[in-house]
Amino acid sequence: MGEFKVHRVRFFEYMPTAIRAMSFNAHTERLALARVDGSVEVFNFADRYFQEKVIPGKDAHSIEALCWVGGRLFSAGLHGEITEYDLENLRPKYSLEAYGGPIWTIISNPQGTHVAIGCEDGTVKLFEVLAEGVQFERNLDRQKGRIISLSWHPSGTRIAAGMMDMIRVFDVLTGDVGGCKSRETVVWTVVFLSDHTIFSSDSAGKVQVWDGHTGTLVKTHQLTKWDVLALSVSKDESSVVAGTSEGTVVQFQFIAPNLQQQEKEWVRTRTFKNHTHDVRALVEIGTAIVSGGMDTQLVVRPLLEKFEEKCFASGLRRIHFPHRNLVSCAQKARLLLLQFPGQLELWRLGESDGHGKPGDILPLKTKPEKLLYLKRKGKDHICCSALSSCGGWLAYSTVSSVRLYRLQTDNNISITKVLQSPGCLGMWSLPVRTMTTELGLALHLPVTLKETQSKLCITLAIPFSHNHVSLFQLHCMVPMYSSCPSAMGIHPTTNNLTMVHADQQIFEFSIAEKQYTVWSRKLQMQGLHNLWLNRDTPVTHVTFNPKNPDQILLHDMYMFCIIDQSLPLPDQKTQFYNQMTLRSLSEQERPSHLHAFKVCKSFQDLMCMRLLDDQSLVVVERPLMAINSQLPAPVRQKKFAT
Repeated sequence: MGEFKVHRVRFFEYMPTAIRAMSFNAHTERLALARVDGSVEVFNFADRYFQEKVIPGKDAHSIEALCWVGGRLFSAGLHGEITEYDLENLRPKYSLEAYGGPIWTIISNPQGTHVAIGCEDGTVKLFEVLAEGVQFERNLDRQKGRIISLSWHPSGTRIAAGMMDMIRVFDVLTGDVGGCKSRETVVWTVVFLSDHTIFSSDSAGKVQVWDGHTGTLVKTHQLTKWDVLALSVSKDESSVVAGTSEGTVVQFQFIAPNLQQQEKEWVRTRTFKNHTHDVRALVEIGTAIVSGGMDTQLVVRPLLEKFEEKCFASGLRRIHFPHRNLVSCAQKARLLLLQFPGQLELWRLGESDGHGKPGDILPLKTKPEKLLYLKRKGKDHICCSALSSCGGWLAYSTVSSVRLYRLQTDNNISITKVLQSPGCLGMWSLPVRTMTTELGLALHLPVTLKETQSKLCITLAIPFSHNHVSLFQLHCMVPMYSSCPSAMGIHPTTNNLTMVHADQQIFEFSIAEKQYTVWSRKLQMQGLHNLWLNRDTPVTHVTFNPKNPDQILLHDMYMFCIIDQSLPLPDQKTQFYNQMTLRSLSEQERPSHLHAFKVCKSFQDLMCMRLLDDQSLVVVERPLMAINSQLPAPVRQKKFAT
């Protein structure tokens, strides 16, 4: 791999926000989740849990609940509006005022014809789902307290509503109301089963089972002294899971409690502890339990009895970081641009004249310096940002605008706005999703084709000597592949496009010849090493070594890798992680053990890895311990022997 002087950066204080709501689309295998900052993320569970889409939030726009209607995604929140999202252009499609005050919950009926919302003013409102949007139909009987949770019966004829101290059951056709009394509690969640059993979870730490016909309590499970905030039922209704404010997930199954008893009942079977804080959102997807909450991480906990043998889906997954870049590096100017939802920070890297052996910490001649704090304009959060290699240009975008600035960082720091919302961007009505800046500014606008999730990059080049936008025609289409691309880059000298996909496959495409390169075909024929394919985090960035055209550099959250195309590819019998072995061998023995993949795991929790022009590395880390230390204290901490 060689030796590098490494800038180990830990001043990027990235802080994800808590997960507030989830909804799973079993037909498309997409999980939508909403965070406290109002952003929405869509994960493709059929493609290794890849974070396929991110819709940025906006100031003072919280989301309390999400629901799918077919392939359409809706949200509602305390701002009192229903929002549908444009999942191709990754922005809100429209918002509709519900006129019921803050909205606490939104659900769709199994038939996909209506959505119901629970409002602060005590109304359950029904909206018809039309091709062009949703249309208000009618209110169900108004109640005295706010409607906190809703669950539609699978038949679509009844709705259970959780309230303060009460569960109400509405007949959708007649408007008749029945009730179940639950004293001095907040009913956080309700689940309505086919046999008219109702599950409820409340602020007293109970999960209760009710007879929906008679309104009588069948059984109470006391899980905790604190709140039970979330419930979810499996598709076959044989399992219900509950999330608590202690960070636990408890499973109930409809089984016979013992061998002597034939009659089935709801029995508490398992408890999982994968969170440190409140579990606010929860779904059971058949083979796994997916949970999230205050500790910001998305946890996929497999149900091992659903798997006959060990596979990728049978492993526990924790998703901490976004599957995209939040750091931009000016390799020539030695600058870093750090992206936050509301601002950008520009830093100059420190310098050292010291030398030492591998692992030594070198003394700094100059410390890292924050040069600029740029607050975004408007309420929309930042989608993406970029810094030119020379450090003279900075750009960022929101869903509504693109801004370009001229930077002066030599002596006096200055910033001048050059461009805002170029007119021709409107011809696509697309938000800019990723950016690169070299001699000109390239704004990449991913367009989703044909339900296959194959992506085309339309590039706009903005010459810096003029203030106009030139459109380049489409050159060619890369052959379609089943897995989403997680990172890609164009080689500065060969003009080859390198793509890494969510399933860890690597392709190299010759733009000049409009076909895969010889190296890429050889790689696909031989196959990648199993240890590479079995990694559980996607590659988020691809770059190149300008002084060695044979080297491709890429990284994920746990490792960075240098692929040397001049060396042989490793086969399944090859020792894949062989760097320590190579160091122990003599110069004569090393060639027989060399292969193309040189992997470094010396750094973890990686947000960025770049190679500067002086052949030194910039490694931006965000230790998970630093994130956890900024979380609020949990409601209860486990102590020894308790």
